[in-house]
Amino acid sequence: MDNVLVLVRHGQSEWNKLNLFTGWKDPGLTDKGVEEAISAGKRLKAEGLQFDLAYTSNLGRAQRTLELMLKELDQTGLDTTKNEALNERDYGDLAGLNKDDAREKWGEAQVHIWRRSYDVPPPGGESLKDTKDRVIPYYTDVIWPTYKSGKNIIVSAHGNSLRAMVMQLEGLTPEEIMQREISTGQPIIYRLNEDGTVQSVKDLAAKNMA
Repeated sequence: MDNVLVLVRHGQSEWNKLNLFTGWKDPGLTDKGVEEAISAGKRLKAEGLQFDLAYTSNLGRAQRTLELMLKELDQTGLDTTKNEALNERDYGDLAGLNKDDAREKWGEAQVHIWRRSYDVPPPGGESLKDTKDRVIPYYTDVIWPTYKSGKNIIVSAHGNSLRAMVMQLEGLTPEEIMQREISTGQPIIYRLNEDGTVQSVKDLAAKNMA
């Protein structure tokens, strides 16, 4: 199939800049984050892409990133579905804490486990596995059937909710996905086969435009 599924992590947020665990908290974009979103839109336009549908989370930073990208694409007002299934991983008791302070409180090794293990959640929060368990049913039931019908789709979401989708699309192991970084404001363009496997993938991170 020649239609595309584009995944974009929101631009830098205020809490990204401050090195805080964010999760389901809802800080806005920094000036850099706004620039990243605008740049992502420009790069998608340079690829000649137009979209039929957009999906995003219930969190403002992803919605604002989508809005800025669509403005660059001259597609303001595109049919958009918002759902908390695409929200960032819930960091529970870590949310709002500086990552260095968290290491002082719980220890470097424990915080590393919470951040980088696949299935160990922080207190009151979600692991990547938990996040995947809510993202993938939504992808399978809603996004994939729409893609399969021939629509061009853009998803503006978060590092870990997008990791869950990338893991599914590319058939990655838990170990492989934990090593995969998804940069803010960097579109990834997928073309998929009829069975949902990846036909091609193009990461625009290397094509940053001013």
